[in-house]
Amino acid sequence: MSVNSTDLSPLLQNFFCQRLLTQRRASPQTITSYRDAFRLLLRYAAEHTRKSPVSLSLEDIDAPLVLGFLDHLESQRGNSPRSRNARLAAIRSFLRFASFQAPASLPVIQRVLAIPMKRFDRLLVGYLTRDEITAILAAPDPSTWSGHRDQVLLTTLYNTGARVSEIVALNVSSLILGRSPFVHLHGKGRKERAIPLWKTTARALSRWLRRTSLTGDAPLFPNRHGARLSRSAVEKRLRLAIGIAGARCPSLRHRRISPHTFRHTTAMHLLQSGVDITVIALWLGHESPTTTHLYVEADLGMKQRALDRLQPATAKGTRFRAGDQLLAFLDGL
Repeated sequence: MSVNSTDLSPLLQNFFCQRLLTQRRASPQTITSYRDAFRLLLRYAAEHTRKSPVSLSLEDIDAPLVLGFLDHLESQRGNSPRSRNARLAAIRSFLRFASFQAPASLPVIQRVLAIPMKRFDRLLVGYLTRDEITAILAAPDPSTWSGHRDQVLLTTLYNTGARVSEIVALNVSSLILGRSPFVHLHGKGRKERAIPLWKTTARALSRWLRRTSLTGDAPLFPNRHGARLSRSAVEKRLRLAIGIAGARCPSLRHRRISPHTFRHTTAMHLLQSGVDITVIALWLGHESPTTTHLYVEADLGMKQRALDRLQPATAKGTRFRAGDQLLAFLDGL
């Protein structure tokens, strides 16, 4: 059976195997993001074209279908415009690749590529106070295996400001304990960074390793079966800790807190402690310090201190008045 050059299945497989893995050496995070985008798209397309995913052609992925899919993400799945744009970016990347493999489909491809990204409001960065973060870290029960793991995981998350994907990817070998303890993080774009650990974090990790006897390339924070925790599992364990902490710290109730909130909190607390913003950018693994400036915008304390230095417009300004001898000197010039 011959394969049509516009069949979607071989094009998509070549995109992942040749383009992303071989030619671009895309990071595991990028592969996962693109994979999830196409899982959703193929299921949506199969439902609306009455074809199985393997029977779809490139012409089936036209602009009306993609627009309908993007609307479905927001209206039915509750995705934010940011998530919607990430899915569209994956589709665009594939179609740019497909345009060279199937030039006959260029009219269809160009119409999809013309779909714009959706603009969205950039909200102020949300973060936790020191009392709130202390309450959450104290919530898990360290006498149980899962509670001990959760407490050490959340402590490490706060210390490092890591993305949740970076935390679940940690191996025991990523951890260096000694006189100057630190942890190796593998971030976006295959960038690696070493983050120093506070003594309290290092001691907590040492106790966790003694309890579990984990070594080498084993996940640092495994589930009950020894496999890596998923992103959703970390979110679930965090919600459990917040529910317990809410009894002691009422301000946590009814707040929307995610693992990424810990990342924002780390950055804000570093900033409030006087750490230079370029160092914070390196700490978080930001591509540019411009991204880190969002934390400055959200820090009301810094703004208040700046306001205190600014003289109100209604205040009467003082004016220098020279003495008589100086005025006489100037008059005589």
